[in-house]
Amino acid sequence: MQVTETLNEGLKRGYAITVTAAELEDKVNDKLVEAQPDIEMKGFRKGKVPMALLKKQFGQRLMGEVMQESIDGAMQQHFEDSGDRPAMQPEVKMTNEDWKEGDDVNVEMSYEALPVIPETDMSKIKLERLVVKADDAAVDEALANLAETAQDFKARKKGSKAKDGDQIVIDFLGKVDGEPFEGGAAEDYPLVLGSNSFIPGFEDQLVGSKTGEEKDVTVTFPEQYQAEHLAGKEAVFSCTVKEVKEPVAAELNDELAKKFGAEDLDGLKGQISERLEAEYSGAARAVMKRGLLDELDKLVKFDLPPSLVAAEAGQIAHQLWHEENPDVEGHDHPEVEPTDEHNALAERRVRLGLLLAEIGQKAEVEVSDAEMSQAIMNQARQYPGQERQFFEFVQQNAQMQQQLRAPLFEDKVVDHVFEQATVKDKTVSKDDLQKAVEALEEE
Repeated sequence: MQVTETLNEGLKRGYAITVTAAELEDKVNDKLVEAQPDIEMKGFRKGKVPMALLKKQFGQRLMGEVMQESIDGAMQQHFEDSGDRPAMQPEVKMTNEDWKEGDDVNVEMSYEALPVIPETDMSKIKLERLVVKADDAAVDEALANLAETAQDFKARKKGSKAKDGDQIVIDFLGKVDGEPFEGGAAEDYPLVLGSNSFIPGFEDQLVGSKTGEEKDVTVTFPEQYQAEHLAGKEAVFSCTVKEVKEPVAAELNDELAKKFGAEDLDGLKGQISERLEAEYSGAARAVMKRGLLDELDKLVKFDLPPSLVAAEAGQIAHQLWHEENPDVEGHDHPEVEPTDEHNALAERRVRLGLLLAEIGQKAEVEVSDAEMSQAIMNQARQYPGQERQFFEFVQQNAQMQQQLRAPLFEDKVVDHVFEQATVKDKTVSKDDLQKAVEALEEE
C-alpha cells in the first residue's frame, strides 16, 4: 500500500492511495482460509471445500469488502501517523473507475485539517465581574409583586358592577336544547372575569352584572370541545350573581410568607434576596463570558478551515433570514447568500469553538452522565405529559445528545478559563447590569 501527498496548501490536504492487486488478493485469501473450517457445500464435508471453489463462490463479494477495509485502514493509519484531524468528513473517490480484478486500486483523498492551536496564557486575560447586591428597594419590589400574585378579593360596594379582573360568586345551570347536561351546573362558584377559564364568551357576558342579578348567558361550545356530545352545540346558562368582589393585594405579613414556604416575613425577604442575587450573578456571568470571548478572539489567531466557516456562515444567514421572514416555515425559498457580516461572525464562532474545544480537551473537561441527565430533564419539561418519550428519543439520537452536551461543555470550559484569568469585581447598580445585558442582545 502506498500513500503519496498531492496537496499541502494551508489547511488543505490531498493524498493518492494505492492498494496493490497483490495486497487485495492476499487479504481475500486470508478471509477464505479463516472461513473455510465453517463452510459446508453440497458434495463436500464441512471444512473440506476446496479453496478454488470457495474463491469462485465468494471471492467477488469478499473483494468488495477487502477494498473498503483496505481504504478505510489506509485512511486511519494516515491520520494516526500524521496527527491530522479532518475538519469535516474527508472526500474519497476511486480514480480508476474501470477497475477490474487483478488491477491495483487507486484512490484520491482530500480534506481540510483542523489547525494547530497555539498555547494561550490565560492569566494574561483581564476580566471584570459586575457585582450587584439585592438592596431593600429591590427586595420590597419583588415582595410587592409576590403579594400581587397572591391577591385576595373583597366585596365591592352594594350595587357595584363587575369589572374585568373582579371575582364573582355565581350559581349556574346550563342547558342544551332545553335539557340540563352533566357538568353544567354549580353553586357558589368563584369565577374571575377575564381569566378565560370558561367557554369563550361566557365571562364577557357577565361583565357589568351586579349582586343579586339573574342573567342568561348564551354560548357555543368549540368544535374541538373535549366532550364530543357538546362540541359545536349552543348552550344557555342561567346564572345568579351572589357576590361581586374586587381584587386586593395580599397583606405583607407572616401568613403571606408561609404561603411561599417561609417561616415568617423576614425569612421570605431572605429567600427573595438570595434569588435576586442569583439572578444578578447569572446575568453578570453572561456579561463576563462575552468579555472573555472578545478577549480570546483578539488574543488567539490561527488559520480556519474554509469549509467550517462556509457551513457556519450559511447556517447564520439561513437562521437570520427565517427570523426576518417568520411566515415561511419550511425551507422552500430562494437560496440565502451569506454576507460579509455573516462570514465575519462565522469566523469568530468557528475560531472560538475550536479554541474552547482545544482548551477543554487539554484540561480534561468532561460532561458527566448526571449533568446530561439533568439537561435532558430540563428540556423534557417543555413537553408536559411526554417527558418519558422525549427522554427515550434523546437516548436514541446521538445528534440530539450532542446538541445538549455542547453548551454544557462550553460553559464548563468557560468556568475553567475564568479560574485561570485575572478577574476583578466591580460593584454596580441593578440598572447598570441591565444595560450591560441589553448591550449583549444588541450585538
